[in-house]
Parts: sequence; C-alpha cells; structure tokens
Amino acid sequence: MAAHINEKQPSTRPALLREEIQVIIQHWVRILHIKLGWIHDFDKIVVNYASTVFIFGAFLSSSKLINTFAGHTNTVYSIDYSILNNDQFICSGSSDNTVRVWDLQNNKQTQLFNGHSNAVSCVKFSQYHYHNYCRNVICSASADTTIRFWDFKDNKQLQIFNGHTGWIGGIEFSPFNGGRYLCSGSEDKTICLWDIETSKSLHALKGHEGCVRCVDISPLQSNNNKNEIHHIGVIGGNGYTICSGSYDNTIRVWNIETTKQYIVFKGHEDGVMRNIGCANTILSGSNDKSVRLWDIRSNQQIQVFNGHTSSVFA
Repeated sequence: MAAHINEKQPSTRPALLREEIQVIIQHWVRILHIKLGWIHDFDKIVVNYASTVFIFGAFLSSSKLINTFAGHTNTVYSIDYSILNNDQFICSGSSDNTVRVWDLQNNKQTQLFNGHSNAVSCVKFSQYHYHNYCRNVICSASADTTIRFWDFKDNKQLQIFNGHTGWIGGIEFSPFNGGRYLCSGSEDKTICLWDIETSKSLHALKGHEGCVRCVDISPLQSNNNKNEIHHIGVIGGNGYTICSGSYDNTIRVWNIETTKQYIVFKGHEDGVMRNIGCANTILSGSNDKSVRLWDIRSNQQIQVFNGHTSSVFA
C-alpha cells in the first residue's frame, strides 16, 4: 500500500495580472465547455491551494477573494462543486485522508468523512444518486486503493469499491445513463469501469506501462469506429470513449463498450497528469511542463503549448 501519492509538486506558482487571468479563463471556458469548479454562470471560480479552498470573483471589475474554507491539515488534491436541492456545496479531498463538505450559503464546513486510510486524490458529486435516490452523495478515490461513496446528508458511507491494487489517481462519471458508470485510473496500471447500481467492476482495461494518473469520458469521433458507431451498446455508452493519461508518458483512447484500445498518443516526455477529451480533440498536461492538443480523427498531435516552468497538473 502506498504511503502517499508520490508525484512531483510545483515549487512556485507565478502570479498573473488580473487581465491576463480573465482572458485565459474566458478562452478555456469557450473552447472546453468547463463546468467543474465554476459557480453561477462563471462569475466565480473555486481554487484549491495547499490545505485551503478559496473562492474568487473571476469577472468582477475588481477581482477579489470572496471566501476561504480552512480546515484541511494537509494538501488539498481535489475539489468539486454542485447544486443539490437549491443548496450550493463544495467537496474537497486531501492528503490528510479526509473528505470534507462545505456549504456556500452558510460559509462553513458541514461534514467530514475520515474513512480513508490514506490520501484522498479525487472527489466528485454523484448525480446518479441524487437523481435516482434523492441522496446527496460524494464519490472519493484514495491512495488506500479504494473508491468510496458518502451520503453527506445522512452522514454515512454507502458503498466501497475494492479492486485496484495501487493508489487511484482519477475518477470520472459517465455522461450517459445519468452517471450510472464510473471509470477509475490507478497506480496498478489499469483502468476499471464500475456499475454504481450493482457495485460491481465490469472491466479492467490493461495496456498502460505505468501508473494511470487521469481518466476522462467523452463522445467518440475517431475514424476507427465506423463499423461500431451504429451498434447499440450494452451499457448505453455507444459513441463514448475513455481517455487515459499515464506515467508511461502516453495518452490512450478506449471504446467504453468493447474496451478495445483505439489510439495511443506519444509525444510527452514525462508523465501525463491531466487529460480532457472533447469530441475530436484531447488536451493534456504533463510533468514535462507542456500542454498538448491531440486530434482523435487524424491520430496526430496538433499543438504544443510551452511556458510553464514546472509540472502541469490541471
């Protein structure tokens, strides 16, 4: 079992001018349809830094810190935002082994879960539990090799997924079937696909030669699926792929129904820390300090963005 999530940490975070930040934010929102971390039509942005969660007014005439949520005793690795029953919540996962829930209206921590025995690497609100069972649920992945579901209204753990043998770097809910399916990437070099309704592992995708640090699910536009695009999928995921980034420096694209690997993108010179799939393209950030854009249809790298002086985590 890993003692902690062992990956490179940036030593400095250069400050940008307010005008530059706004231009960059507007650009990425426009081309990537960013959802997570944004509140009320993109007028606020949630940022995690060290052991604290901040909220900034991103597009106000004088950008300012709106609120600070302090409570974690170590690095905050992940945050998510959701509106449930007209209430706004943030959840956070930390290397202090806890998952915390913050109420934006009351500006306070409302729940703390300490069931993980190691760092919490990723947290996400579960829309599947909310829409199907009227439950307020958070899904968390950890270096203790487990994935857990927490009902923060009733203050209890609902489910635990065991199957990975290494720390879990990323999780993603399916954008189809109301988020019933979950994929996870792990240090054990596999990607697992889970059925939340039955709590069962459906597939373990193998092919990476290093830790799988990040995963995403997006619509498939590859030229490689012409014979499969019209077939009805077993889990309702026809037309979707899993995109995974790894410490083996590659990005791989998988058919979520057949579990077939379509594409392997090579170009990064160090581990891939984050990837985002959007129909025809994939955007990736790496320990090699670069951000790269890839075309799924041509299987080619489109662009390399250099400028960072340390690892790109998000």
